[in-house]
Amino acid sequence: MASTSTSSIPFQSNAQKTAFPSSPASRPFQTALKFPFLIPLNKAVKVKFSATLNSNELVIDEEMDRIRRLQNGPDVRGVALEGEKGRTVDLTPPAVEAIAESFGEWLIGVLEKERGNPVEGVRVSLGKDPRISGATLSPAVFAGLARAGCLTFDMGLATTPACFMSTLLPSFSYDASIMMTASHLPYTRNGLKFFTKRGGLTATEMEEICDKAARRHANRMAKVSTVLRTLPTRVDLMSAYAKHLRAIIRERVNHPLHYDMPLKGFQIIVNAGNGSGGFFTWDVLDMLGADTFGSLHLNPDGRFPNHIPNPGDKTAMALTRAAVLKNSADLGIVFDTDVDRSGVVDDKCNPINGDRLIALMSAVVLREHPGTTIVTDARTSMALTRFITDRGGQHCLYRVGYRNVIDKGVQLNKDGIETHLMMETSGHGALKENHFLDDGAYMVVKIIIEMVKMRLAGSDEGIGSLIKDLEEPLESIELRINIISEPKYAKARGTEAIETFRLCIEEGELEGWEPDTCGDCWVSDGCLVDSHDNPAAIDAHMYRAKVSDKEHGEHGWVHVRQSIHNPDIAVNMQSSVTGGCRYMAREFRDKYLLANGMNKILDITQIDKYARSGTVG
Repeated sequence: MASTSTSSIPFQSNAQKTAFPSSPASRPFQTALKFPFLIPLNKAVKVKFSATLNSNELVIDEEMDRIRRLQNGPDVRGVALEGEKGRTVDLTPPAVEAIAESFGEWLIGVLEKERGNPVEGVRVSLGKDPRISGATLSPAVFAGLARAGCLTFDMGLATTPACFMSTLLPSFSYDASIMMTASHLPYTRNGLKFFTKRGGLTATEMEEICDKAARRHANRMAKVSTVLRTLPTRVDLMSAYAKHLRAIIRERVNHPLHYDMPLKGFQIIVNAGNGSGGFFTWDVLDMLGADTFGSLHLNPDGRFPNHIPNPGDKTAMALTRAAVLKNSADLGIVFDTDVDRSGVVDDKCNPINGDRLIALMSAVVLREHPGTTIVTDARTSMALTRFITDRGGQHCLYRVGYRNVIDKGVQLNKDGIETHLMMETSGHGALKENHFLDDGAYMVVKIIIEMVKMRLAGSDEGIGSLIKDLEEPLESIELRINIISEPKYAKARGTEAIETFRLCIEEGELEGWEPDTCGDCWVSDGCLVDSHDNPAAIDAHMYRAKVSDKEHGEHGWVHVRQSIHNPDIAVNMQSSVTGGCRYMAREFRDKYLLANGMNKILDITQIDKYARSGTVG
């Protein structure tokens, strides 16, 4: 999910500083503290009048909830096609139209407030990945925007970063842009990502838009017309975006012999996963002189027949490594569906993603900006922190979530702390020099430029040599805990579970477990509470604890976070000692989950299995 911010325009937040009670009396299950899921439910659909609407308009609670549940942090995601077991289609054309119309109205309101007068001719572009549901949902977006009074522009197949750039590139410069994609999720899913010239929307802004759309959808309950009164204007954005990337490579490599063909002599494999990333092969690399023979899955196919387009997918990475080996290539590239994330394979066929990709980008950025701060999510390893600090950088651990990480970098820069790289273990990475935009293609551009410069400087080593001293964690595991609840109450149950875990740590119920804080970025209590004067809104609760014992000292950490995608809780563990993760899983199960009755609201099957056998599957 690409997102961006510009340091000159602050993000607005109505969030208040979160303060959790630390006294034992505040413990869940021991007090009168109530959560919505504990209230008896009336399964009948309730109909009531809303004072915020015309007196004759009805608000149907269940229909409104369906739209609100489509919100996914700063984005919208849902099931667009039949075919997923246990999931029904909820991202329908009427829902999409209501959301697009509400976004258009919100955008016009923002622009009028900024300019101080009524605005007309607000221009909004739409791009999409190759998912087959895009043909059905695109007209709904255009219809909704038109109803709001916006002019619409159809960019066709595009990438998420290119959509944002359509608000900045000359000859386009739209007021806003929407990307229709569900990133690496199955072909049955789809979604919407929204951008203005300042960057991606915040979760708070998206909540406001979805709430308005929910009311509109519940009261209208109308189908979208298949005939648009005004057809959107077709534009070719991707050619301009590719030209922009080519210019960056030419200028920064500044090849002394062949300026226009700086990649001559390099073989680079691209695996686009049948998503939107094929353009990078023929419109960027080929035109700069690279040999791209052996590239994989370049043609867009909305069913993704070969593998999930995801740099973290084992099949995607294995196929790319094999292609690099077969062709003796200098570099392999793996894009996700909408190209806001990427991973690479070096010339020795080593996969570079997760912590390794963050380390590689850190090495590149610290050469250009010595001493800079690098923001990552709180799932990165202790070894990565050492890697960054050994090179003179500062490592800021922050909340999981690409928008959280990027926005933290924006905030640090505003506060005078130079921060050039913000990156999450998922592969979302943003650079200050690139509008704080998480752009998988731009990340690869930076890596390619460094690779060429290394060869020009006489080095015969590949890009992987920059991280050869990065230590790997001895053990690492991610486990999932399903929340036992109706979807509408899952968030409250997840919040309760993580708050209970926090209290367990702070009250010393798990010996050797302590809140894990870096102390330099206003985040305390295990990356849960932001004590900055302008705290960011919490999109999902999370907590990180460091784990020590008398024999090994500090040897690992546990990070617990509430998913914004699914009704579950992710538990990440890393340890530098053999058997450390399994030991932590047993302690987590016995002294937190079972001791506090969490097994009554959480399905702890996977935790229990791992604690007993050391296996997950």
